[in-house]
Amino acid sequence: MANREELAIIRGARSGRADAQLELGKRYLFGSAGLPRSLPTALHWLDRAARQDCAESCELIGSHIPLDLARVHATPLTPWYERAYDGGNVRAGLVLAQLLLEDGRAAPDVQRAKALRALEEAARAGFAEAQWLLARRPDIAASVSAACAAVVQGAASAVRQGAAPVRERAGQGDRRAVARPGAPAPASQASPDQPWLRRAADNGLAEAQFALLEQSWAAEAWEDYLARALPLARALVDSGSGKHIRRLAPGEVTLLSRTARLLADGKGGAAAGATAGEEVGNEEVHAFWELAAAEHDRHAQLAIGLWYARMQVDGARVQGGSGAANFKKAIRWLLLAGEQGLAEAWYALSRIYLKPEFSQRNVADAQRYLEKAAEMGYQVAQLECGNNAWRARRENESNDVRAVFWLQQAAAQGNAEAAAAIRKIAPRPDDAAHTETGALLGCVGDLTAHPLLAARLELAALFGLTRAETLLLDVAAADQGHCLVVDIRASYGRSKRRLVMIDTAQERQTLDRIVRLFENVDCGPGGPEGNYRQRLYRLRTLMADAVMSGRLLDGTDGRLAPAGKPERGNAGYGMAA
Repeated sequence: MANREELAIIRGARSGRADAQLELGKRYLFGSAGLPRSLPTALHWLDRAARQDCAESCELIGSHIPLDLARVHATPLTPWYERAYDGGNVRAGLVLAQLLLEDGRAAPDVQRAKALRALEEAARAGFAEAQWLLARRPDIAASVSAACAAVVQGAASAVRQGAAPVRERAGQGDRRAVARPGAPAPASQASPDQPWLRRAADNGLAEAQFALLEQSWAAEAWEDYLARALPLARALVDSGSGKHIRRLAPGEVTLLSRTARLLADGKGGAAAGATAGEEVGNEEVHAFWELAAAEHDRHAQLAIGLWYARMQVDGARVQGGSGAANFKKAIRWLLLAGEQGLAEAWYALSRIYLKPEFSQRNVADAQRYLEKAAEMGYQVAQLECGNNAWRARRENESNDVRAVFWLQQAAAQGNAEAAAAIRKIAPRPDDAAHTETGALLGCVGDLTAHPLLAARLELAALFGLTRAETLLLDVAAADQGHCLVVDIRASYGRSKRRLVMIDTAQERQTLDRIVRLFENVDCGPGGPEGNYRQRLYRLRTLMADAVMSGRLLDGTDGRLAPAGKPERGNAGYGMAA
């Protein structure tokens, strides 16, 4: 409660006396016996005093009123910050620059130039906020550099003309630049490779520190990252060991996780340990993992799960691990990591469910988790899914299609073993039996009257089909998206089921067009194409016409066959029954 003296000051301030308003603002600014400390109330009275040309009120506003409060104030405060800056207050100049430059407020050129000069002086004086503003706003930094260059050029010209007043003003600017005790050297004395971002991070600004760490991580500068991140990670662990545990920010969780990952992988560990003055032990790395995992970091959850299982991602037991594995806790953490989209967690779970020492060993669950990892693009899981499906093809005939699908996915990521398996499972024969039918497409002439036969010959040329496969294939049923299932055993008993890969986008587009053509067509013997004999007769008739007109090549020496009556059943014409 305000005492008698303070009540008198309040009455005087309300009556409009500048001295009373100043005094009341100071009491609310610093707090007193009867009045609580309140920055918004202090700003209200200091602003009213500043309107009456009170210089001390402007100085107090420039020194103690933060930027956030100045932004939401009902009336503009830039005149008071500008006046305080003109009096030598570097902090007031920083807030002035933030209000005019960062917020994008319209200002005269003279005032904007003063804001740029104030921002540069604040940055050189060691204010981390000014350095951070210059680091994240290249446009403002470029304007500051241009303004500095203009000032230097003007000063040099004035010196040549013997202008002493310019030297005096330059001396005042130097005095301002060292207004903050313990500030770094001016930019002219700093090393050229010390940007504003690094200086702001060195001054302890959290945003600048995390931005610099992000740059080091993107550049894969592991030693530089650990040198800066390790002290911060240790501070986070120390702060989380007390009774009052606070929630970590996302950037802090990422910092812990990345630091632990680099230390666990041995990247930059020696340099980081030397910088910190001591070696980093496994217990400290585990503490980083635990704190990050508690904040739902998926990489940390994976690491904790593997630590409980005492194994690596591929299921191999960790050498030298102390204590027995706790698969129940491991599964809990690995499930959390997998549900956040980490394919390695699902793969590790599949390894656990295959372990003979696990009391709840289940091959079906292991396969389910393995397929989850494969669906998320984990190359090792895709290869294993493909091999498992191929081995189980006798149990289910369609497993060969699944095998090719997973092997194709793994091969697309550069897996040589998967590519070799595909060449073995789904080869592209280049012998005459698989190429001669497709070669007829350019020889039999106009097939406008036979669009289905033309499409079949195009398929034969594209995928290397034999004559029987070309004429009897159910095109819509054969298309499996990633491969073509060539299976005509129901109509042609001598054939064997085989797969043909769809390798290119052009093959996929051509097949889509042909499938649309056969979409509502019955490819069986009761369809418009007839049975096999009718289809074969139609093809032989077209080939005979081609021979008569001299368009068909002789299969023996590659020359055009002479026009004449062809011999029935001549294998050279590809017409053997």
